[in-house]
Order: sequence, then C-alpha cells, then structure tokens
Amino acid sequence: MLLVAAMTFFLFPFMAASVNIALPSIGAELALDGVTLGWITTAYLLASAVFLVPFGRMADIYGRKKVFTSGIVIFTIASLLAAVAGSGLMLISFRILQGIGVSMLAGTAVALLTGVFPLAERGKVLGINAMAAYAGLALGPVLGGVITQHLGWRAIFFLNVPLGLIVIGAVLWKLKGEWTGARGEKFDFAGSALYTLALLALIYGFTTLPAISGIWLVVAGIIGLTVFTRLQLRSRSPVLNTDLFRKSRTFTFSSLAAVLEYSPVLAISFLMSLYLQYVRDFTPESAGLVLVAMPAISAMVSPLAGRLSDRIEPRVIASAGMAITTVGVALFIFFDDATPLWSVVAGLVVVGCGLALFASPNINAVMSSAPRSAYGVASAMVATTRQIGMVFGMGIAMLMLAAYMGRVEITPEYFPLFQTSMRTSFIVLAALCFGGIFVSLTRGRIRQPPLQGR
Repeated sequence: MLLVAAMTFFLFPFMAASVNIALPSIGAELALDGVTLGWITTAYLLASAVFLVPFGRMADIYGRKKVFTSGIVIFTIASLLAAVAGSGLMLISFRILQGIGVSMLAGTAVALLTGVFPLAERGKVLGINAMAAYAGLALGPVLGGVITQHLGWRAIFFLNVPLGLIVIGAVLWKLKGEWTGARGEKFDFAGSALYTLALLALIYGFTTLPAISGIWLVVAGIIGLTVFTRLQLRSRSPVLNTDLFRKSRTFTFSSLAAVLEYSPVLAISFLMSLYLQYVRDFTPESAGLVLVAMPAISAMVSPLAGRLSDRIEPRVIASAGMAITTVGVALFIFFDDATPLWSVVAGLVVVGCGLALFASPNINAVMSSAPRSAYGVASAMVATTRQIGMVFGMGIAMLMLAAYMGRVEITPEYFPLFQTSMRTSFIVLAALCFGGIFVSLTRGRIRQPPLQGR
C-alpha cells in the first residue's frame, strides 16, 4: 500500500510541476496569453479540488480501492488526450479531466495508508509519502524542462501514460482486498452536487475578480456552502461530516492552516517559470534546474518532519514550518531582472524547507483527529485544503497579471509590468502565510502515545 500510494503521490505533482515549466512553449505554439496559460494550471487544480470530498465519501461507502483505481485510469486516459490537444481550449478541457482523476486518487490514498498503518507509525509513513510527492515536484521541472526543450511539451503528457499504467498494474497485481469505513450507508448525491457547484462558483469566481460576474459567483458560492452546511447537519448520511469541524478544533484549524500554507506553492512555480524564461531568458531545461531547489529540499526534509511529528507535538513543527515559508515567500518580493541567481535558489530552498516541516505534521494532526469511519472524507479534506490553497494562490497571480498587464502575450515591452504583478502577488501571498502561523498555533494539542519499544 505504501509503494502504490507513494507512486501515485509522485505522479500527479510531477504532472503539475512539469507542465508549469512548459507553459511558455505551450503559449508560443498555441498563441496563448498569460492569463490563459494560468488556466492550464488552474483548471487542473480546480477540478481536483471540487470533487475531492464527494469521491472521499464515495470511497468510504463503496470501497477506497475501487475509487483509487478508477482515478488512476481516468488520469492516464486524460494524459493521452492532453498530449494530442490542438488548441488551448482542448488542452484546458483535458486538464479538467486529469483533475477529476486526481481527486479520486488524492481523496483515497491517505485514507488507505491511515487505515493500514498503526497510529505509532503514521507520521513516518506520511513523511515517506510526502517525500514521494516532493520528489515528483523536484523531478517535474528538471525532466519537464529537458523534455520540452528536446522533444516538445506534448511529450510530457505522453510520459504520464506509461507511468499511470505502471501504477494500475501494481494495484491489480499486489493490492488485494478492499477497505471501507461506512459500508452500507447511503451516498448523498444531492448534497454532493450542491457542494461541488458551490465550491466551483466560489473558487472560479475568485479567479475572475474584479469582474462583476466574479463577485456574483463568489457570493453565490458562499450562500451555496452555507445552505450545504445546514443540510448536512440534518442529513442521516452526510457527504461531509460537519462534526469533524464542529467538535474538533484541531481538524478545523489544521485545515484552514493548510489552505494558507499551500497558497504560494504553485504560484511560485508558475510565476518563477515565466520570470526565468521570459525576463531572464533561461531555456526550459535551465529554468527547470533552478526550480528543482524548492521540491528537492522538501523531499529531503519530509521524512524527518514525519518522524518528528510522531514524537513532538505536530502543532509546534507545523507552525515553525509555516514561519519559515513566510520568510521564503517574502524574499521573492524583492526579485527583479538583476537579482543574482543564488538569491533565487536561496528563496526556493527556504520555502521548500518550510513546506516540508509543515506538510507531514499537519496531515498527522488532521487524520489523528478524525474517527476511523471518516478516514476517506478526512483524507479528502487534507487534499481539498491543499488544492484550494494552491487554486487561491494561482487566482491571486492571475488576478495581478490581468490587473497590471491585461490579456496580452508576455513580450519584452511588458516585462516591467509582469515584474510588478509578480511582486504584488508575493506581497499578498506572504501576508496570507504570516496569518497562517497564528492559525496553526491555535489548533490545540494532540496527545499521542509513545512509540512501542522506545
């Protein structure tokens, strides 16, 4: 189970990171502006975010392995379709399909791990899983840059097909049995539809601000989620157990902290990829080698952070990680076309270290505060908060690009405006991370038993 989960958590971050490094090449071939390029990334995140909780609940009822396997099949097919896309609209559509597949994977993998391994080993296992995810993020820019430069951006999507088939083979060959936490309960289709539409309106509306339509969508999303919450309180088989939030301060504030912590992650990758290749005139391969610094340090630190969360209060480690992330994001505010390369790498390393110290302890806190019967939904919430945070971060970046540059291709005469939009984005993202430090500290303590034999 650990091997299959680690392979999966390597796969979809690798997809996100490698596509980001290919965005300038995609834009050149398909004649896309900066905002549309942002949607190639955002559509993937948005689709995965809105479907995570419904699929997590479905996994608890019908079987986590079934949902997991279906997700990797959909992801693999969508990768093949994206590789042959002939326009920006087609590519964005297939990225949405990829995101749906990812929502089925991310909403069940952590639940499967948590159900298989005992509490005393949970932090270590989650740390290994996080290391696999950061390894995907680390290899994504490097391999993505090499592949884009020598084989073209379409080869990135083709590469995911054999990788997906390997995971499917491993599941069918080695992963026997089935895991459920709420077998026999009814699935709330109406509640799932309302949740999906409300969250979609909220997040999509945010990415289109300050347009009037965006404001109305945000308002509609908030109203929809409010109605959804009230209906779930009365439901005998809710798609989202609101008791997880109402009765557990740890679950609530850990989830909110994750939204704030992950808000700069993909925005950094997106903006720095454009910055390095447009403003600094790096090749895709060279830009990928620079961007590897952030996930590489995260991959190295994650196992240590996971083991520490088995021994030390997760709140302390996660909050320290959030503070480090804040410092790292703040460094990006001062970047311009003359910034030394070592400063860029240093900023990426600091953020990567902070992310690693936050991730495993925070997941440990969330899953340890949920009952076994709700592991699927809790696992889905872990992934949902991460995806929502990254979508909001990308929304901020796209909002600033639209505000300062408009919908134009990024050419040399627009470089100063691009750098201004980038700087403003990092100011907002650093402020969000700073607020997240206090949210993380507010979550409360988690009493964990000592490791046996130690």
